[in-house]
Amino acid sequence: MGSQSWLRWLSLLVCIFDYTCFVSVSSQDVAAAPASAAAASVAQGTVFIDGRAAIGKTDEDFICATMDWWPPEKCDYGTCSWDHASLINLDINNEILFNAIKAFSPLKIRLGGTLQDKVIYDTPDNQQPCVQFVRNTSEMFGFTQGCLPMYRWDELSVFFKESGAKIIFGLNALSGRTIKSDGSAVGAWDYTNAESFIGYTVRKNYSIHGWELGNELSGSGVGTRVAADQYASDTISLYNIVNSIYTGQPKPLIIAPGGFFDENWFKVFISKAGNSLDVITHHIYNLGPGVDEHLVEKILNPSYLDGEASTFSTLKSTIKNSSTSASAWVGEAGGAYNSGRNRVTNAFVFSFWYLDQLGMASKYDTKTYCRQTLIGGNYGLLNTTTFVPNPDYYSALLWHRLMGQVVLPTSFSGTDKIRAYTHCAKQGKGITLLLINLDNSTTVQVDVSFNSSWSLPHLHKSYHHHHRSHRSRKSNLLLHPHGSPSGATREEYHLTPKDGDLHSQIVLLNGNALTVNSAGEIPPLEPLFVNSSKPITVAPYSIVFAKLPYVLSACS
Repeated sequence: MGSQSWLRWLSLLVCIFDYTCFVSVSSQDVAAAPASAAAASVAQGTVFIDGRAAIGKTDEDFICATMDWWPPEKCDYGTCSWDHASLINLDINNEILFNAIKAFSPLKIRLGGTLQDKVIYDTPDNQQPCVQFVRNTSEMFGFTQGCLPMYRWDELSVFFKESGAKIIFGLNALSGRTIKSDGSAVGAWDYTNAESFIGYTVRKNYSIHGWELGNELSGSGVGTRVAADQYASDTISLYNIVNSIYTGQPKPLIIAPGGFFDENWFKVFISKAGNSLDVITHHIYNLGPGVDEHLVEKILNPSYLDGEASTFSTLKSTIKNSSTSASAWVGEAGGAYNSGRNRVTNAFVFSFWYLDQLGMASKYDTKTYCRQTLIGGNYGLLNTTTFVPNPDYYSALLWHRLMGQVVLPTSFSGTDKIRAYTHCAKQGKGITLLLINLDNSTTVQVDVSFNSSWSLPHLHKSYHHHHRSHRSRKSNLLLHPHGSPSGATREEYHLTPKDGDLHSQIVLLNGNALTVNSAGEIPPLEPLFVNSSKPITVAPYSIVFAKLPYVLSACS
C-alpha cells in the first residue's frame, strides 16, 4: 500500500472512531468560472448546516411566474418593453413558450397584475361592451377598462392544460366600488361578473389552482386602496362563491390580498377573513424603480439584500400569532418596479437577487414564490420578443429540479459576499446547497460543517458490516477529503455569465452556453459529477448548486 493510500485509510479510521471528519468542499472547476477567475484571489469560508430539524417547508412546486395584462402601449421612462406579452395578445403557439413551461411540469402561473382590477369578463350574461385597453393618462393606471373575451379564455385554458401549468387567476376586486377624492376605494365588491366567470370556467372544466382577489390594494395601495375589514368581507364573499360553484368538486385555493405588506393592515385583514383564506400573498419590489442607476450596486450589496428579511420575518410572525391556517406566498416579485431595467433584470446579474430571494423566502416558510414575469417587461424569465430564456429562467429551473421542500438552517462564516442556502434534495437522498458569490475578484473555498444525525450512502462494504452502530451519529462535522468514502459523488452546477459580463443574457452551465435548439427545446441541465473527497471552487460572480450525498435526519 502506497504512502498516500495509507494516509487516506488512517484518516478514515480516525474519522470512524472520533466521529469528527474533515472534508473540504470548495469549487472544483475554474473552467466553470468567469474568465477573470484564474487571476482571482482565494479566500476560505465555512458553511454551517444543521440537519437535525427543518426551519421551513415550501410547496413542492415552489417556483411560480406571472403573466400580465399590459398592452404594447405600456411604457416606462420612454421605454416600451411589453410588446405582445399580454394575456390578450401573447402568441401561445410559440414552441419555446410551450417547452419552457412544460420543462417544469408543473409550473404555477399567476395571471394578473395592475390592470386586472380594470378587466371585465365577457361571459354570456355580461352586459358591458367587450373592448380592449386604450392608453389614457387621465385614467387610473393610465388605461381604460379592458375585457377578456371567452374565446381567448378558452384558448389560454387549453394551452395551460397542455403545457402543464397550474393557474392562479387574479380577479377584478374594484368592480362596484367608488374611488373617493382621498384615493380610497369604498363600497362592497360587486362580484356579479366574477361569479359568472368562475361559473363559466367550471362548466368548461378548466382547472384553476387558486382564485386571487385583487392586486396591490392593501395598505396605502397602488393607485387606490381598500380598507382591511372591507377586503376581508369581500374575501369571504369569494370563499362562499367558490364553495357554491364547486359543490362536490375539489376546491381551488382562496388567495388574497396580493399587495405590499403593511403589518397593521394585514393583521386586521387576516383576523377578519377567518377561515375563508388559504393563501396570503404579498409583493416585492425592494430594489426601487427600474430607472435607478444603482440597481446593480444594490443587487451585489449583501446588506441591501438582507433588508428584505424583515418583511418575511414580520409576515411569518403575523401569521403565526393569528388563528389563520393560511400560508404565505410571494404573489408577485419583479425586484425593480415599472417593468424592470433592460440588461439588468433580464440579465445574469439578476440571478444573484432572484436566487437569494428564493432562498430567503423559503427560510421564512414561504410556500410559493411568483416571479414577475414569465414573459413581458424587462424582468421576464423569457425574452419578450424572441421567447428565448433569459438567465433567470435556468436559475428557476435548476431550483425547481434540485431544491426540495425541506429548508435547513444554514449560515456562512468567512466572508459576507457568499450567500448560502440548503434544502433537502428534490429527488433522491441527500441535500442541495446553493452558494452565491457576490465578490468580483475572490474565489471562495468553502468548507461544509454539519451538526446533525448523518450518514453517507455507498459506504465501503466492510464499513457497513463492522460499524453499523456508527453510521449515524450526532456531532459537529467538518468534512475533509479523507473522510468521504471512495466512490461517493456529488453533482455540481456552476452558473456564470458569458464572457464574464454580468449584463449578459446568456448563461453558462459548467462552462457551456445554455441555448434552445432549432426546435425550440430547452437544453438539458447536465451536472459535473465530482468525487466527494475532492475540493470545489466558488468562482467570482458565480452561482453554484451542489447536490451532496449526505443524508441528514431532517431529510429522512
